Amino acid sequence: QAQLVESGGGSVQAGGSLRLSCVYFDDIHNERCMGWFRQAMGKKREGVAGVEGDGPTKYADSVKGRFTVSKDIRKRTLYLQMNNLTAEDTAMYYCASRRGVRCPDPDAAEKSDFGGGWGQGTQVTVSS
Repeated sequence: QAQLVESGGGSVQAGGSLRLSCVYFDDIHNERCMGWFRQAMGKKREGVAGVEGDGPTKYADSVKGRFTVSKDIRKRTLYLQMNNLTAEDTAMYYCASRRGVRCPDPDAAEKSDFGGGWGQGTQVTVSS
């Protein structure tokens, strides 16, 4: 069984909104940093947002004020609410879990920082 399963991606017009979900199946993730990454075609995977095991959130500069990350441990689900989307947000979005409570700065986060599990990704396409 996959550790993390994303959903909610799709195609929207610029200015629109989407909410991504990431379901996890092990309560060990409840107290871990969990985050969202994205990878556009031909580009490196980059950090988007993270929520620390005890609640604080962090965002990449490019999404501050537009995206909101949250986690509902009762539903074992991580969310990413994305508003005012632009074409530059087009990418495959992945959720990931880190073996630790604290999250790195998303602007500096590396894939290797999240060794606790990855989802398969969900595509977000924004048309201008």
